[in-house]
Amino acid sequence: MADIESTTTNDSGFHALSRVGDFELSIDATTEEGPSPNEVLVADYASCYTFAFRAGAQRNDHDDLGKIQTDASADIDDDDDLESISFDVHVEADLGDDEQEELKELADDICHVHAALKEELYADVSVHPGADL
Repeated sequence: MADIESTTTNDSGFHALSRVGDFELSIDATTEEGPSPNEVLVADYASCYTFAFRAGAQRNDHDDLGKIQTDASADIDDDDDLESISFDVHVEADLGDDEQEELKELADDICHVHAALKEELYADVSVHPGADL
């Protein structure tokens, strides 16, 4: 048995329902009934990166980050393939330049989606400390 299993059902057109455990995701290539696969991937990457950013901070006894908000943006090419991804990570805590770089490196190492993507699609990450969130 695999560690992760999902079932995706497409009755017609370009809308699908995917079940992962007890959860259901509505994905639509036309974005009429849900986000597109590219949008889901970008949101999933941003979520994973946000969790990894906090986990890296906690591993280094920096438990007081407060709220974190990751704004993701992506560009697609003429074939509708992802071409680039960028994250702006807004953190309530006031972090120095060295801390920002250290936490970015730790998040890169911890984020499972980051590890799964080809290098040219790694997100270009900017950290914004002291954010009023």
